[in-house]
Amino acid sequence: MAVKETFKTISQNKKAHHDYFVEESFEAGIELCGTEVKSLRAGKVNLKDAWCSIVEGELFVNGMHISPYDQGNLFNRDPMRVRRLLMHKREIMRLFGLVKQDGYALIPVSIYFKGSRVKLQVGLCRGKKLYDKRSDMAARDAKRDIQRALKERNR
Repeated sequence: MAVKETFKTISQNKKAHHDYFVEESFEAGIELCGTEVKSLRAGKVNLKDAWCSIVEGELFVNGMHISPYDQGNLFNRDPMRVRRLLMHKREIMRLFGLVKQDGYALIPVSIYFKGSRVKLQVGLCRGKKLYDKRSDMAARDAKRDIQRALKERNR
């Protein structure tokens, strides 16, 4: 009998979808200490200005803020420290090649619990221009107007 995996989203990076086209996404484990996991269970994380970098064949997340755990006292770590991500070496090297050649960026899209483990969804992203953002907003407004009109018609 298979055990059903539970997914509980902790936080999403909405700014990533606003500023970038997410071409592909990858799941990565993240190396944390105990008080950071407790703080994540309370939902105290900010992915807004986070990005990923590849240094000497290892993948790191920078700029991710995990608030200190209230009861953690001396076991708390620096909230803005650089954290290592856990992926297969082949995946990391593939991402490294794409980032260096094609001008992509690695941006954390969401962080969630998969079972009892914390996972980070990393997006291979290409930057949006201002006119791309405007067309996305126009499409979203048109969709909202259509939904509003259908709701009025069905009354």
